Amino acid sequence: MIFLVERKDLDIVKYDNCIENSLQGNIFVFSWYLDIACDNWSVLVLEDYIAVMPLPWRKKLGIKYVYPPLWVLQLGVFSTEVVDENEFLIEVFHEFKYVEQRTNSKNSFSMFEKFQLEKTMQVLSLETNYDTIFRNYNRNRKRELKKAQEFDLVEKWNDAPENLIELFKQNVGKRLGKGIRERDYNNLFQLIKICKCEKKGEVLSIYDKNNQLVSSAFFVKLKNRVTEVVCSSDFSNRSNGANTFMNDRAIFKYQPHFKIFDFGGSSMKNIAKYYRSFGATDEKYIHLHYNNLPKILRLFKR
Repeated sequence: MIFLVERKDLDIVKYDNCIENSLQGNIFVFSWYLDIACDNWSVLVLEDYIAVMPLPWRKKLGIKYVYPPLWVLQLGVFSTEVVDENEFLIEVFHEFKYVEQRTNSKNSFSMFEKFQLEKTMQVLSLETNYDTIFRNYNRNRKRELKKAQEFDLVEKWNDAPENLIELFKQNVGKRLGKGIRERDYNNLFQLIKICKCEKKGEVLSIYDKNNQLVSSAFFVKLKNRVTEVVCSSDFSNRSNGANTFMNDRAIFKYQPHFKIFDFGGSSMKNIAKYYRSFGATDEKYIHLHYNNLPKILRLFKR
């Protein structure tokens, strides 16, 4: 049977062991990560933690709903053996009136198709050597890397997280407007801090010859996969190839030690095209969107 377990009642050891040994495992759903990233979270648990489905939630007007927290790129069902993932959808739609969740690429649901949106992320295989990967960059990426050389850009690993966050806040954050709270930035700072301490993540920054920060990103690592969680460049200074240089330097560093470089991905046409220009391919996943709120509230939560 599947049970809904509140965070305070969760067997953390069994839960994290399930994630560590799961067929779908990724760093975003470990208990310590969700404790930082989420306002609240509960878990659908199959039997004795054979499979789990973490559910970040909030409450508004007395109604609990599942939401997609920032800095958490993959959720969904995680299992140590093959299970019927549809059973989890039955339970989550029974427990919550509104659900929005980005699942992971290894989940497959054959029920409730009208509540599923197929989306893509971009991943690059690191199983060939760097020189081969570089040859597969398109001409725009190679041209941008020449620009980076001309502008004397330099890479700085393990830069202070505050620098990345401020760059993001002043560029991507301003474009997104009120969609990001100060609390979200504090969460990101804590996530970077703990990932660095546990050697599960690091920041790469790119500086120009005037020691001006022009691009930066935060990467997390688990098993054979490294993922770019968040990145930003200086929107007012885009003629120097900084973002391409940043991604190239990360690929160069991680290629000998990992099999997959996950760009964090996007279904937005221009962003996806940019990531594919490094030789990346699309990896599909399901985005769940279920709205069974009372009619008067559906207008406010589409």
